[in-house]
Amino acid sequence: MRLEAPLAARMRPRTLDEFVGQEDIIGQGRLLRRSIEADRLFSSIILWGPPGSGKTTLAQIIANQTESHFDTLSAVLAGKPELREIIKKALERRKLYGKRTTLFVDEVHRWNKAQQDALLPHVENGTLILIGATTENPYFEVIGALVSRSRIFQLRPLEDADVRLILENAIQDTERGYGKLVINFDERALEHLIRVAGGDARNALNALELAVESTAPDDDGIIVISIDVAQESIQRRAVLYDKDGDAHYDTISAFIKSVRGSDPDAALYWLAKMLYAGEDPRFIIRRLIILAGEDIGLGDPMGLVVANAAAQAYDYIGLPEGIYPIVEATLYLATAPKSNSAGAYFKAFQLIEDEGITAVPKHLQDANRDGKALGHGKDYQYPHEDPDHFLPQQYLPERILGTYFYQPSEQGHEREIKKRLARWREAQRLALGIENTENVPDLSQDTIQEIKHKHKPSSSIK
Repeated sequence: MRLEAPLAARMRPRTLDEFVGQEDIIGQGRLLRRSIEADRLFSSIILWGPPGSGKTTLAQIIANQTESHFDTLSAVLAGKPELREIIKKALERRKLYGKRTTLFVDEVHRWNKAQQDALLPHVENGTLILIGATTENPYFEVIGALVSRSRIFQLRPLEDADVRLILENAIQDTERGYGKLVINFDERALEHLIRVAGGDARNALNALELAVESTAPDDDGIIVISIDVAQESIQRRAVLYDKDGDAHYDTISAFIKSVRGSDPDAALYWLAKMLYAGEDPRFIIRRLIILAGEDIGLGDPMGLVVANAAAQAYDYIGLPEGIYPIVEATLYLATAPKSNSAGAYFKAFQLIEDEGITAVPKHLQDANRDGKALGHGKDYQYPHEDPDHFLPQQYLPERILGTYFYQPSEQGHEREIKKRLARWREAQRLALGIENTENVPDLSQDTIQEIKHKHKPSSSIK
């Protein structure tokens, strides 16, 4: 049966040294690895991760390593009766032989609350050491009492390099894989299997098995796996998309430019191409967050909030459902008012680079340390003492007074900012007697007279 098992089952790692990936939880020196190697898994654990990330494999490695009795249940097939029988035998085993029982429950989130509650007291008193495996967030799908008594280990989708190593091991392994065959694997075909597998080792191995088993050797006895065979084996067509080449950078460039250019349809097309080709969704979200600050800005401040929320939501749920917050962020930003006024920062940076840093005006300096001795903070006016929470006073060094870096656009939310800021700047200009200004606000004479009446120039303002 072992020889006739699917390739993914035959190639399942038997030891931690054969296990590929998840270095952050089972790498050398990590807590879980030390516990497994020393057979000191005294507390229950829950392995949370997507399909093909190694949850069941880790459980079987623990079964091979531990001296405790190891039982396995599938929450899809088993219920309370099977659990009661295991608990009964575990109690007898502990009483008669002093031997612990480790119970692996696959898809533990499939059990309802009553079934999980039945497990709880025996986990709590140490009769069972639970290893639960789940593809769902255990903080939502597993009862809180069970979660609080377990260590949660989150497994991530395997990196492309990990999937490649797993496939290469299967091709070369003479005992369990295809090492006895002569296989010529086109590099594009291998890349396609790796990319489309999406970090799922089982998916990649199943596709490899189908490709090899369904391809007849040529006259020289060589099994040639072309890109066409790879596409049929994993049921996805390859698209030109080299993660380290031009296609990668050209496609993300087209995507960002489409969002910036307010074309949601083009943005969705390029987004679909990237995700279809196996692009890391986190890379796309990071670019959306940058765009929200650079191209949306204060035209719609919610743009940055939506982009950040998409990042958080994707981390919670992953693919495939995680596509929805990414699409929502893409559409929101593509249809939002655009403003690149945040780039004003670089004008200030350039000025400092060109002219150097000037001293902080004395009234803006910290009064807590040197206020009495040196007069730091003297004559500073607290804006909240005014009913409008604004008092015109000097904030820039005197040498660059009247320099306006930030220029609000007429887009969306920033239109109102522009109106407020124009009044504030004019009041400040009049109060400080600034003559030489860059980009003086454009206000009506009536508004200027109103500002003059309210904020009369005073020599004590500076």
